Amino acid sequence: MATLPRIKLQHRLPVLPGVCYCYSSTPSVTSFSSVNSVSGFSKKCEGGFKASRRLVVGLGAAFWAQFMNMAGNVGANSFIASARQKGAVEQILKNVDWPEQFPFKEEDFQRLDESPDSMFYGIPRFVTHIDDPAIAALTKYYSEVFPPSNTPGVSILDMCSSWVSHFPRGYKQDRIVGMGMNEEELKKNSVLTDYVVQDLNLNPKLPFEDNSFDVITNVFLREMCRILKPGGLAITSFSNRCFWTKAISIWTSTSDADHVMIVGSYFHYAGGFEPPQAVDISPNPGRSDPMYIVYSRKASTA
Repeated sequence: MATLPRIKLQHRLPVLPGVCYCYSSTPSVTSFSSVNSVSGFSKKCEGGFKASRRLVVGLGAAFWAQFMNMAGNVGANSFIASARQKGAVEQILKNVDWPEQFPFKEEDFQRLDESPDSMFYGIPRFVTHIDDPAIAALTKYYSEVFPPSNTPGVSILDMCSSWVSHFPRGYKQDRIVGMGMNEEELKKNSVLTDYVVQDLNLNPKLPFEDNSFDVITNVFLREMCRILKPGGLAITSFSNRCFWTKAISIWTSTSDADHVMIVGSYFHYAGGFEPPQAVDISPNPGRSDPMYIVYSRKASTA
């Protein structure tokens, strides 16, 4: 990954992809393989890997426990253990008293492999990275929240797209744009009407006009708010699968329940969105890949 200038985290948010097979990521524009990072915050050793790797989050255990206590009325110690209980994930983002400033530290966004993502994703990977039950659960969720197929004027952006988008079978709109890093993969995606090859690590500015899309799937980026139509839906989906060396430290150091809070914090600190909500669509907890959704809508006044 290319070295970027130092920035203040309270002013910029790293890209945060969801169920995505292309990006790992960087600082996004001012104000989400499954996850990504801020690059350029620390020196690389030979081969592009970090000389050292933190095994705990930069926030520290005490702060994270306090942060998780904000999630509803569930205590920090019991919350993670109960996260698989029906309805527990949905409570994580209820009535959160968010810190005034973006709470994460620079080291929370370090990765084992800081080499250019264009190298890592240069070879096409025509595989899926979640199992069939998780794919089916995500497709079912999309079928429930997407505008009906062939709705006039509807535009959808599938960020961190690949050769498959997990949209409902036969789903069509006049405009479904995929954005990814491997053109061969994007060419194979039959649901797309158009695609854009762009490394968001090098250029986080999205090449679309304001208020262009009704739905954006797969990733969090502050630019999403600009290009969503008022009331437009942003969906970040994720499992516990990722390219481990390309995942940020705070993701690999924390649990599924923590991931929900992390993604929710991105929506909150980006501004312009309604309070984020979480959904656990895991089809067979403990027996197949988990599947989580954090979503929000662009505020009508944004």
